[in-house]
Amino acid sequence: MTVLDIAAPIVVFDVASGAGLADVPALLLSAIGPALSTLLSVAVRRRVDEFSVFILTLLAIGVVTSLFFDDPRLLLLKDSAVTGLVGLVFLGSLLAPRPVMFLFGRRFATNGDPARIAWWNGLWQYEGFRRAQRGMTAMWGLGLLGEAVLRAVVTFRLAVPTMVVVNAVVPAVAIGVLILATVVWGRASARAGRAREAAAAPLSA
Repeated sequence: MTVLDIAAPIVVFDVASGAGLADVPALLLSAIGPALSTLLSVAVRRRVDEFSVFILTLLAIGVVTSLFFDDPRLLLLKDSAVTGLVGLVFLGSLLAPRPVMFLFGRRFATNGDPARIAWWNGLWQYEGFRRAQRGMTAMWGLGLLGEAVLRAVVTFRLAVPTMVVVNAVVPAVAIGVLILATVVWGRASARAGRAREAAAAPLSA
């Protein structure tokens, strides 16, 4: 998946450009790798869940909107706009009954098992769990929005081939950092929850 998401866009763009293809069609071809990555993930899991639908929807929006651009820099800017939109969706979900990270966390923590899904849904009754899910959702929203703004600023300052590398590497690094922070936060939240349960046990006894 790393090869398809990061290396493939860079290699495909370089090969297409070297073959004489203009920047815009070369950029469109470079999206093949990430699209294959998502489709392979769905095929391996043999299940389409909220996360898969979300990613496939973003890819579809990206492909359709790309047809209306004839400037390579606007096409590159489109990628930042999509990431920023995702960040806004995360932040907007804080107003919903369940934030986005609760849905994504359920997908990765349960692997679709009905018993574990019921267990995950039941965790929402705990204030600490709700606070952690909303906090992580805010972190992802602000992180994605900040990364999108940064990439949008440099889009018109760097050469197109350089921006192809930036567009492939920077989002992957940002998401990697956010995932690491989410894992650390989730483990700390779980330890705090177990500590509260242990402290409450003698009182209930």
